[in-house]
Amino acid sequence: MIRHLVLFKLNEGVTKEDPRAVAGAKAFAELGALVPELREWECGWNFAERDIAQDFAINSLVADREALAAYLGHPAHQAAAAQWREFATWVIADLEV
Repeated sequence: MIRHLVLFKLNEGVTKEDPRAVAGAKAFAELGALVPELREWECGWNFAERDIAQDFAINSLVADREALAAYLGHPAHQAAAAQWREFATWVIADLEV
């Protein structure tokens, strides 16, 4: 199993109320039901107000590296990630669990 984690930081001047961020969060919220390789899917806005905190997170689980590749290449994932590229940066970690 692979745990795929993504932490997003909104670009300077962008808030979670920004229409782009609202649309991006909606796209990711819907993604879990669209990609059959996803065994678990959680995403949402961070509420902690610490300097080191990120703004949005994804926590997902797939069966193996092939399933991860299928998820990453899925058109719905590609479309959602393209939205976020316009207003945020992110870091990822893929853990074999």
